[in-house]
Amino acid sequence: MTSHNSLPNSLSEAETRRLKELALFVRTETVRLISIAKVGHYSSVFSCAEIFSVLYGDVMALRRAEPKWPERDRFLMGKGHAAVGLFPLLAEWDFFPKEWLDNYTRLGSPLGDHPDMRKVPGVDFSSGSIGHALSAGIGMALGGRLNRQDFSVYVLLGDGEMQEGQVWAAAMAAAHHRVGRLTAIVDRNRYQLDGTVEEVINIEPLADKWRTFGWDVHEVDGHDVEALALLLRRLKTDTAREKPACVIAHTLKGKGVGFMEREPGWHLGYLAPADEEKVLAEIKAKAGVE
Repeated sequence: MTSHNSLPNSLSEAETRRLKELALFVRTETVRLISIAKVGHYSSVFSCAEIFSVLYGDVMALRRAEPKWPERDRFLMGKGHAAVGLFPLLAEWDFFPKEWLDNYTRLGSPLGDHPDMRKVPGVDFSSGSIGHALSAGIGMALGGRLNRQDFSVYVLLGDGEMQEGQVWAAAMAAAHHRVGRLTAIVDRNRYQLDGTVEEVINIEPLADKWRTFGWDVHEVDGHDVEALALLLRRLKTDTAREKPACVIAHTLKGKGVGFMEREPGWHLGYLAPADEEKVLAEIKAKAGVE
């Protein structure tokens, strides 16, 4: 077990810059790929771009060009509609040729609107039907325990997904079985397809609910790469932890693009070429990377 006292309490400037650049890469590649598909989930990716960046750029144990490495950390997406932001990172890890991205969603391409573990190397779970990912993540973590493997499992959940009963059945099971290598990250952007989460079905008090179900709960600014990285590092190195962990990441849907942040209709949409240029310029200007 690694002592918490041995962990740094801040990131270096270089580490912070690298993670911000990776989040910028996720956003700009999302715009590029959706321009190929002609429709896509911009704002859902933009709220979790920093989460993707920290997981794939700092926290997760992965091996380049080895998507099936048995000891790798696992990642599952409840909000599978944000896969367009994940695929560029998998290509950066050389899990599949970068040229695949250029044909995103085109006929015959393995890269669709949702992740398919049968077609896309590096995808650990096929998702899109909301509510199932946490259950699958528990199974993977328990499988690792039985096989005496030390990998961690991360499950990214949408906050609208908290309205699914299976999420809470899985939460109860994970606490009962003391699945300490499991971390659920809730992208708390407060919007879902039909409006605000509170208007559709209110999920608060969310942190108290997870605690009541027996989880170790943490809240963080989901766009602060340093805070995210330090928290997830600490959770990962606490190998004596028996409780599963829930990280509620407070985010902004459409983060980085003003009109997307103010208009929930951008859950699914398409940018005309002139608007795309303006969006890319705004994203780069707000990225915090000179």
